[in-house]
Amino acid sequence: MSETVAIIGVFDGVHRGHQAVIAQARAIAGDGEVVAITFDPHPRRVLSPQDAPSMLISLDERIDALRDAGVDDVVVVPFTRELSGMSPREFVEDFIVDRARARAVVVGENFRFGHRASGDVDTLRELGAELGFTVHGLQVRGDSDRFSSTRVREALASGDLAQVTLILGRPFTYRGEVVHGDHRGRTLGVPTANLEVPTERAVPADGVYAGWVRILDASCPRMPAAISVGENPQYGGVQRRIEAHVIDRDDLDLYGAAVEVGFTARLRGQQVFDSEQAFIEQMHADVDRARALAGGSAAAT
Repeated sequence: MSETVAIIGVFDGVHRGHQAVIAQARAIAGDGEVVAITFDPHPRRVLSPQDAPSMLISLDERIDALRDAGVDDVVVVPFTRELSGMSPREFVEDFIVDRARARAVVVGENFRFGHRASGDVDTLRELGAELGFTVHGLQVRGDSDRFSSTRVREALASGDLAQVTLILGRPFTYRGEVVHGDHRGRTLGVPTANLEVPTERAVPADGVYAGWVRILDASCPRMPAAISVGENPQYGGVQRRIEAHVIDRDDLDLYGAAVEVGFTARLRGQQVFDSEQAFIEQMHADVDRARALAGGSAAAT
C-alpha cells in the first residue's frame, strides 16, 4: 500500500524527535510520498518577536535535513499574521487536504495548530475522520525528557555539546560564507575562516572548540579545525563571530566560500590573557588538542 503522508511543524534543527516523526511517516507511506509542511519565519518571530527563539539552522539547511531524514517533498508556508488567524478547520482544508492531498498525518504528541493554537491532536483526528485522512500522534521522548529544539538551544547556550549531539542525533553544524576578518590570525600563525553570526541564529556558547570545516558544493572532505566562538575579547572585539582554523593547512583561500563548521568538543571558555605571547601559546595548545581529538593530522577526516 502507498499513500501520501504529511508531517507538520517548524522542524528547527530536525532533531531526533522530528526524525522519529519522519520515520513513522515513511513507514506508513510505503511507496508513497512523505510531505513536510513547514513554516518560515518561526511563528513567534511574527506574533511576538521579542520572544522569538534563535534558529538552529537556516531554511535551506532545514529543507536539506528533512530530505536527508526521509522526506520526499517540502512545502514551505510563509508564516504571517493572516495565516495565524486561520481556524483549525481552515488550516486542515488548505494545507493537508488541498495542498498535500494527504491520506495520513503524523505529528508529535504536543502538536498545536490554528488560531491561538486552539487545535490539538484530538482536533486533528476529528477533522481527519470527516475529511478522509488518518492521524498518528507520536510520543517523541528518548530520554528523561521530550526531544525539543528548546533543549538544543539551552544546551548550546551552556556549551554542552554532548547534550546537543544526543538530541540532534549528530554534531551541531553552522553554515555560512567566509568573510574578511581582522586579518590578525595569519600574523599570529593561526589563520582563520571567519563567519558572521546574525542575532537570530543560535551557536555554541562563547569559547574554543574542536571540530571540522567542510567546503560546500565541492568534493572536499571534512578538515579538522580549532574553532573560536565569540567577540575576540583579547583584542576588544564587539562583533560575535565564528573563527575556524583548519589544522595543518596553509594552502587554503576560503574567502567567499560557503562552508560548514562542525562542533565536536568544547575545549575551554573565552579568556583574556596578560600578553599576546601567552595568547598565542594558548591558541597553539588549543590547536594541538583539537588535532589530537581529530585523530592526528589534517589527513584524518
